[in-house]
Amino acid sequence: MPGENLTREEARQRAALLTVDAYDVALDLRSAVGEANGEPRTFRSVTTIRFRCAEPGAATFADLLAPAVTSVTLNGRELDPAAVFDGSRIALDGLEADNVLVVDAQCAYSRTGEGMHRFVDPEDGEVYLYTQYEPADARRVFANFEQPDLKAPFTFAVTAPTGWTVLSNGAQDGECAPVDATSSAWRFQPTRPISTYITAVVAGPYHVVRDHYRRQLPDGGTLEIPLGALCRKGLAKHFDAEDIFTVTKQGFDFFHEHFGYPYPFGKYDQAFVPEYNLGAMENPGCVTFREEFVFRGKVTRAAYEGRANVILHEMAHMWFGDLVTMEWWDDLWLKESFADFMGSFSQVEATRFDNAWVTFANRRKAWAYRADQLPSTHPVTADIRDLQDAKLNFDGITYAKGASVLKQLVAYAGRDAFLEGARRYFARHAYGNTRLADLLSVLEETSGRDMTTWSRAWLQSSGVNSLTPEVTCDADGRITELAVLQEADGEQPLRPHRVAIGLYRREGAELVRYARAETDVTAARTVVTELAGAQAPELVLVNDEDLTYCKVRFDERSLATLRAHLGDLTDPLARALCWSALWNLTRDALLPARDFLDLVRRFAGDESDIGVLQTVQGQAATALTHYTVPASREAAGRLLAQSALAELRRAEPGSGHQLAWARFFAQLATDEDELTLLQDLLAGSARIEGLEVDQELRWAFLLTLAARGVAGQDALDAELDRDNTASGKRHQVRCLAARPLAEVKARAWADVVESDRLSNALVEATISGFDQPDQRELLAPYAPRYFEVIESAWRERSIEIALSIVRGLFPMTQGDRATLDATDAWLAAHPDAAPALRRVVLECRDDLARALRAQDCDAEVIG
Repeated sequence: MPGENLTREEARQRAALLTVDAYDVALDLRSAVGEANGEPRTFRSVTTIRFRCAEPGAATFADLLAPAVTSVTLNGRELDPAAVFDGSRIALDGLEADNVLVVDAQCAYSRTGEGMHRFVDPEDGEVYLYTQYEPADARRVFANFEQPDLKAPFTFAVTAPTGWTVLSNGAQDGECAPVDATSSAWRFQPTRPISTYITAVVAGPYHVVRDHYRRQLPDGGTLEIPLGALCRKGLAKHFDAEDIFTVTKQGFDFFHEHFGYPYPFGKYDQAFVPEYNLGAMENPGCVTFREEFVFRGKVTRAAYEGRANVILHEMAHMWFGDLVTMEWWDDLWLKESFADFMGSFSQVEATRFDNAWVTFANRRKAWAYRADQLPSTHPVTADIRDLQDAKLNFDGITYAKGASVLKQLVAYAGRDAFLEGARRYFARHAYGNTRLADLLSVLEETSGRDMTTWSRAWLQSSGVNSLTPEVTCDADGRITELAVLQEADGEQPLRPHRVAIGLYRREGAELVRYARAETDVTAARTVVTELAGAQAPELVLVNDEDLTYCKVRFDERSLATLRAHLGDLTDPLARALCWSALWNLTRDALLPARDFLDLVRRFAGDESDIGVLQTVQGQAATALTHYTVPASREAAGRLLAQSALAELRRAEPGSGHQLAWARFFAQLATDEDELTLLQDLLAGSARIEGLEVDQELRWAFLLTLAARGVAGQDALDAELDRDNTASGKRHQVRCLAARPLAEVKARAWADVVESDRLSNALVEATISGFDQPDQRELLAPYAPRYFEVIESAWRERSIEIALSIVRGLFPMTQGDRATLDATDAWLAAHPDAAPALRRVVLECRDDLARALRAQDCDAEVIG
């Protein structure tokens, strides 16, 4: 649509012109239930905006994505909707100093997770609604000025079926009032000034659990926060609200203790909603989460840790993002990097997950390292030209690299100075908008450090540096010099790193640290004088304790030690850092994939941290599928599957490790005996002590059996009868698309590419099932078709669905140079394609090129 992709310059011009004083939004959601008479479902949205204009007589526009506009009134003047509304913008001219705009529109329910998403539970036919707006989809629900720096108070009113639970950002204002025999009206208290993208409405017959948080404030007062936790009725039996509330209260204690600014948004509801595109969203007072965080079966401790991290991440946003908001998406990191860092920081200090930095070092930073080596890498403070750029920058750099950089900042500036800077930042900019300079100024005040130089190195440049130890020893086995070599990939600068360097040696059966030095690495070569004279190490870990953001490399002796004794490292964080470094060596084609798989087979079974284990298993699957030379892939897969089965049988009965190995084995099983074991475990005719084959694990086994041609339509239909739920339907759709039949692949392709009948969740499930790594020949005909359809998909589908298609259907599984050449040919032939589309294709191309380099490295071992 014309004007749908708002640019940064347009936003700046509008912000200079307007000040928004208040929104009143009335939504009539009764149409969500009942018959639709074959027409697309819409709901009535009436918005009243009160705003001022700095230049009376000027013109501007309001944002709205809606099928129809009934009326537009500006300062009592009726405007012709056909003349002023183009499908995405409402033209406004002749503005006065003080203005009132009223827009009455018919807005569309969404099936893509954007705007007002409507979900029908297949289990009981109940309808559930929720909103999701980031970065700019509030305009799908009500008319507004859709940019983060035009904050205002919002008052929502909702008409919906009687008996529903209806929530918004503000607390409910009085009792809901009957409208007719089947519907009622809810009104909510005005919010504090917030941005459009964090407003929210949740409505439906949700299961609700209530609690409260109480805290004494330094001034002698008491802070009371009503708490709510919601999920679909069908998930109520699985809903562990007590644990959610425990983490919530621990988070509030931590943030109140350290931020010095009481939670400002009244109540705190947390809604776990279906078919959610994100992990969660920080709508103040009404946080929304993907309902997969309500665990239907047994999960590992890492899953609970991950959920707790997300709960705390979103809570940190109440201050970093909601109270103080970036001016434009260039500074998205001002909320996301801080929330990502604070999620782990608060977990370690306030919850039972006191090893969260281990998971961060191994799992979260892997996301950052990958993103920072793509051709689309960007500084943490990015150049965001428009909303499409913004959508793509919710990435590993903005989140995990930014959080890693903040961890480095804490080491650089000091913990106390960092937290005092945060407190001043909140007090100084409450309910306002900020840029990078606003944060740097308070950190300079509190730390006494030059933040300009630090920011230029860490926030305003891209790429990841490598740190490698260089050790010289004398004849007596003592270090004469230990230096750290810093290298840059490409053109990014060398950076100042505050690092800890650990020296390790074997003591009995253990590999332990016996010496440590903390220093600043600032140049291409930095000598660590504190370690001169120490006994020669068997392992040097140059980013011990994970203080900085870098790729860790090893000298030859250290790498040899890890090949032989990785499992003997006693410190979980040091071990996680070594696993991470070995994975980066594999990705960079410096360590053959078969060597990484060998390390996994020999040492993963003794990994104590379940989060690290599951990350390593995922990396092993990637190495097998994409980085192993094709000629040896089948044999490597058999060895890995045999190892996984052995570890499954060896694991402690009933443990999370046992569950992780069961899932990994199911993913790898290929030969007749392995597949028969999966069938027998499903049937109950085989047992592994302690392993509960619950419904979620049944679907994991069935996915493999379907992909290998063992489980067909009848078996999958029967399993859906057993688990006739929304989750069961998604699993069945994935399994159906995984079957190794040409007609199955054709149907899946048509459902995703040639039709828009599937919801976002079913699109994701279909693509996931379609792309099976051992079905390369079957999928080969779709490689050229991919390049024929991606432009139209980008043009005609919502950006969320288009991203799923362009990323998910890229023929990565082909893993050959012909596909790389075809990608290059498309890029060369489409220089004027949408920049965001080209970026996604370039990222996919880079993954494929990396895989081919890794295969070449792996092939050298054979040669």
